[in-house]
Amino acid sequence: MDGAVMSGGLVVVGALTLPGVRRSVAYARRFLRDMVPEAHPRLDDLVTVGSETVTNAIAHTDSGDGGRVTVSLLAGGDVYRLEVADDGAGGRRLVPKAETCAESGRGLRIVEALSDDWGFRADGARTVVWAEFGVKSSGNTDRGLSECSRTLVPAAFEGGNP
Repeated sequence: MDGAVMSGGLVVVGALTLPGVRRSVAYARRFLRDMVPEAHPRLDDLVTVGSETVTNAIAHTDSGDGGRVTVSLLAGGDVYRLEVADDGAGGRRLVPKAETCAESGRGLRIVEALSDDWGFRADGARTVVWAEFGVKSSGNTDRGLSECSRTLVPAAFEGGNP
C-alpha cells in the first residue's frame, strides 16, 4: 500500500475518520485488524490500545459532541505507530489518573501498559494520542495480551494468582 513518508522513516499505512459516536469504536478496531497482519505478535495490544484511545476521545473530548475521531496507522522498520486525533477538549489536555479500583479512568494506564512508548501532542485545537508497538516475538500463544508489555503482572502468564 502506498503511503506518505513521515519523519523517522514511518509511512502512513492507513487512516480512517469516524464520527464521535460509540459505535465508531468497533469500526476503529476492525480498521486496525484489517491493516495489521493477523499473525503479528502485537496485534491484540495494538487493537486494545486503539479501542481505548478512540473510546477516550469520544467520552472525554469535543469529538463526542458531534465531532470526529481520526485513527491513523504508521509503520517503519520494526515499529507500528497508532495515532488517534480528537477534536480537543476546550484546552484541557490528558492527565493519567492515579491507579484506583474505579471502573473508569484506567484507559491511559492500559495504553501505557500495552505499548512500548506513548504520548500526546497538540495539533491546533485537536489532540493526537500516539502509541508505538515494536515487532517483538512473544511466547504468548493464546492471542491474549502480549507478554511484551513491561508492566503486566507476570503471574498472568505464569498461571499464578493475582
